[in-house]
Amino acid sequence: MKNTLSLYVWPAIAGLLAALLILDRWVLPTAPPALNGQLEPVSYAAAVSEATPSVVNIYTAKLVAQRQSPLLGHSLLGRFTQRPSQRQRIERSLGSGVIMTAQGHILTNNHVIAGADAIQVMLYDGRSANAAVIGTDSATDLAVLKVELPDLQPIALGDSDAARVGDVVLAIGNPLGFGHSVTQGIVSALGRFGLQLNTYEDYIQTDATIHLGNSGGALIDTRGRLLGINTLIYTAGGQTQSASTGIGISLAIPESLAVFVMQDLIKYGEVIRGWLGVSVEPIGATPMSGDRHQQLSVVEVAPNSPAEKAGIQVGDIITYINGEPVRDGRLTMHRIAMFRPGETVSIALQRNRQSLELNAVVGALNHSTALETRR
Repeated sequence: MKNTLSLYVWPAIAGLLAALLILDRWVLPTAPPALNGQLEPVSYAAAVSEATPSVVNIYTAKLVAQRQSPLLGHSLLGRFTQRPSQRQRIERSLGSGVIMTAQGHILTNNHVIAGADAIQVMLYDGRSANAAVIGTDSATDLAVLKVELPDLQPIALGDSDAARVGDVVLAIGNPLGFGHSVTQGIVSALGRFGLQLNTYEDYIQTDATIHLGNSGGALIDTRGRLLGINTLIYTAGGQTQSASTGIGISLAIPESLAVFVMQDLIKYGEVIRGWLGVSVEPIGATPMSGDRHQQLSVVEVAPNSPAEKAGIQVGDIITYINGEPVRDGRLTMHRIAMFRPGETVSIALQRNRQSLELNAVVGALNHSTALETRR
């Protein structure tokens, strides 16, 4: 009898254990991680803690001439009033900056410190110091400052070229003089341009709330890495401003462009930009090419320019640069500007239904050379 029961009981027990294992591993839902018996909330505290020590508040002072009362110019009143000497007053403004090197280099916007007679930087730990201007670049609205302080924490760099629409981002700065504050949003769009008079515009658009004082501050990812320098807001009046409250459209200079400008300002005191010497206008891809990306039609070639020396002619259609398809004429010209003079670039083009590939040695863009991309 015992042997008979064993034949039935042990298989039953083994089957029950197997069923429990299957339920536990594949069927039953896994319990979410708990914190003190509760669900752990979504938080970006670690990213903020990582980046905040690298963000500084910037305070500037500028001496400006005091306006005279219009009554002093009245002929009758002027007889009885002694004209005072020219008076001056101090005009103060504020902004933000990002510590980029342990040596004290700080990246901010040019409009934050433009015309300032004195610049003071305040760190997150309460320390402050006067800042010297290393260099400015009005073409991108960027400036590099330097402070002499020990134990500075440079911000970790992200990859703005890998940013995607929908990514969560955080803005850290000094809004309205409140000190270090954080707002959260997402990347709303990439490659925004035509919003102000800067020569090089390639903004990251976000809906992170920005106010007066945020200019020059950090736009970071959820790991606390720098994605951009907060620069502009788009107001309800349809104007780009740096001194009012926005409506959910905030703009930041991408980290890749900001670092490129900073390195040149530190090394050369100015930004050295590449130049080909062509004026182009965007067109759709030709039917015979089978491509759907944008192409560039050459409308002008500067005399004795790198483009002319390479053999590029008016009417040529540029399709690829260094093996990468041309997707946007303005962005392509920006890429060329970031090449170093002396570098060789390959340019694929179509001429009279023939495909050609030419090599051009990049020149240096200066005040005597010009490059125009017609939109």
